Amino acid sequence: MNVRDSEHMIAELNTKEPYELTEELGDADLIIINTCSVREKPVSKLFSEIGVFNKYKKDSAKIGVAGCTASHLGKDIIKRAPAVDFVLGARNISKITKVIEEKHAVEIDINHDDSSYAFGEYRTNPFKSMVNISMGCDKSCTYCIVPATRGDEVSIPSDLIVGEIAKAVKTGAKEVMLLGQNVNNYGKHFTANDEKLNFTGLLQKISKIEGLERIRFTSPHPLHMDDEFLEEFANNPKICKQIHVPLQSGSTSLLKAMKRGYSKEWFLNRCEKIRRLCPQATISTDIIVGFPNESEEDFEDTMDVLEKVRFEQLFSFKYSPRPHTVAAEFEEQIPNEIAGARLTKLQVRHTEILDEVMNAQMGRVHKVYFDELKAGGKISGRSDDGKLFFVEGSEELLGEIVDVKVTKVSRGALEGVVCN
Repeated sequence: MNVRDSEHMIAELNTKEPYELTEELGDADLIIINTCSVREKPVSKLFSEIGVFNKYKKDSAKIGVAGCTASHLGKDIIKRAPAVDFVLGARNISKITKVIEEKHAVEIDINHDDSSYAFGEYRTNPFKSMVNISMGCDKSCTYCIVPATRGDEVSIPSDLIVGEIAKAVKTGAKEVMLLGQNVNNYGKHFTANDEKLNFTGLLQKISKIEGLERIRFTSPHPLHMDDEFLEEFANNPKICKQIHVPLQSGSTSLLKAMKRGYSKEWFLNRCEKIRRLCPQATISTDIIVGFPNESEEDFEDTMDVLEKVRFEQLFSFKYSPRPHTVAAEFEEQIPNEIAGARLTKLQVRHTEILDEVMNAQMGRVHKVYFDELKAGGKISGRSDDGKLFFVEGSEELLGEIVDVKVTKVSRGALEGVVCN
């Protein structure tokens, strides 16, 4: 989502101002730091980054801070770092050409509605397109700062989405990644009330775009994984068989304290249905350890879900108290050493599972969409189920979907040869 926001800013600057990208800091007239605030570490890093840029930039260059940290710190960023020329919140990206003209401009309105705004065209990778289908979040997870930085959820009109994807396809993209805080909640909140379409209907509508061959999306919410959605995921041949199902905790009592809206049993039921309907699908997840009041029993519930689902990919973190969140005020904060030990145990076991999963890939054949040249005569791409592949190859494979046989495995990627 942050990458897509960056693309939107670049597109707006390219369209309305005489800017172009540079890899040389000393040549830059404008430096934008696009930020995340989900965890504490990136926020702390921001101010050291500002210092580095200010030291090495040319005197006339402007520095701007954008994104979620901009939303929640606002003008305090300029107070702490006067070298910053403007602050642009995550919900205000379309205002980029306005704020660069006003010294110490601060635009952080989380209720600003860009849902019908048509951004200019820019993609980091010409063979893939990322498209926002909603903005903001209507959930109240007690650990999460996102509603305070990206505002209330609103769905983007489906015709605007389809039009954006169709343009990308005409210029070489065969794959789209649909983006939203809770993509499968799409359709609950439109600015205009005349459109009635849920996420399953949107997937069906997008599937009709001629030339589009692959559809990915992130992130769906377990609460909204109804049977209609899972059956569309399993049966629609254009939908890639890779799905992110964010668990956060395997403990029903902690899930209630997190205000996630589902139980351990519901989560397992949904994952079991995915495995049953679509055995080839890969399932990834997010897990927080050390959430306030997490007992050893709660943590073992999380380990139990890990054993039952055997996630192919795991994003796991120690709980990080964030401002503007309810959980930051909970009394029973877990000591860092306990949370750290639990995180290590979780990650070690997942590594063992991942080794088994990846080792089983040896000799298998996958359809891989190649989209990036690498050093040393290599080219990379992803299989339908999201596995990263490297093969010997050159430009003629870019934008092609071909059969690849696995010849070497590792935890992070597979190597193979193109089948003749």
